[in-house]
Amino acid sequence: MAKNDFDELMSVGVDIGKDVFHLVGFNKEGQLVLRKKIKRMALVATFEELPHCIVGMEACLSAHFVSRTLRRMGFEPRIIPAIYVKPFNKGQKNDYNDAEAIAEAALRPNLKTVSEKTQEQLDLQALHRVRSRLVSRRTATMNQIRAFLIEQGITVRKSVAALRTSLQAILDNRDDEMSLRMRKLILGLQQDWIWIDKRIEMTTSEIESVSKSEASCQRLMTIPGIGPIISTAVVAAVGTGEAYDRGRDFAAWLGLVPRQHSTGGRTILGRITKRGSRYLRMLFVQAAQVIMMRPKNWHKFSFGAWLEAASTRMQHNKLGVALANKLARIAWSVLNSGKYFDWKEKELATAI
Repeated sequence: MAKNDFDELMSVGVDIGKDVFHLVGFNKEGQLVLRKKIKRMALVATFEELPHCIVGMEACLSAHFVSRTLRRMGFEPRIIPAIYVKPFNKGQKNDYNDAEAIAEAALRPNLKTVSEKTQEQLDLQALHRVRSRLVSRRTATMNQIRAFLIEQGITVRKSVAALRTSLQAILDNRDDEMSLRMRKLILGLQQDWIWIDKRIEMTTSEIESVSKSEASCQRLMTIPGIGPIISTAVVAAVGTGEAYDRGRDFAAWLGLVPRQHSTGGRTILGRITKRGSRYLRMLFVQAAQVIMMRPKNWHKFSFGAWLEAASTRMQHNKLGVALANKLARIAWSVLNSGKYFDWKEKELATAI
């Protein structure tokens, strides 16, 4: 393959696989001039033979690694959400058709792309994913313990603390109500629970240490309801928020806006879209619910008047989503401006 054969190359679409990549390239006239399958290890050698151009790829595993590699080589990588590639897909579903759709989508000037994550962001995101998996596994372990106890006619109140404090007493004092084998099984599950708790504590402490050393996290934690977990999750997901033009775009990416189905000049809004990061959306909704639990503190916030007025006309869950939307927009503003929440009020208080 000679580099001169592709002097007019305009864009290349890369369909990323575990071991094999499929490449499709177009020239300036929109003609297909490249169609090739390569091994993952041959990525650098293959692109060294191509002229610098736009390289599109779907947002998926290793997309950020591939993007950083190609950017260092002088290419212009664009990571595109899969939902934006789908309209360009023609014919049957296969790897070459996917790569062709990606190459066409990459040429759209007004298409929103995913911001390239740094290695630090990927590390922080991995910490959150490990912690989320451990929390889910702990919940599953506790539910299994409850189920086994109920089968033996033993019920425990609905709370983690209740099960934690009463489980050992049940095993010590009510062993006559269960078989020896069942008691051993529950003891094993209890040990699993203790081990998972330690892993969660270790992972959480590591996340908290990152939040203390990261300036963006410190600014985010000045927002009511946002602590180390949410602040680090936001920074890991969007960095400084430069991929969004305004706060409402960030809230829309989180899926905290109504689904729209409007036609004929009529605006029809439904439930929230639930697009984007499910994990981050859950964290913002939880933050909103924590704020709503303490109405006596609402007047301390700059959005307290809005929250008090909204609480009189909105159902509780709907108000929680609306507040989560507002918190997300404030978070983007804090990241984008590089200033603390309510910084004008803080500066005025300092001056006085």
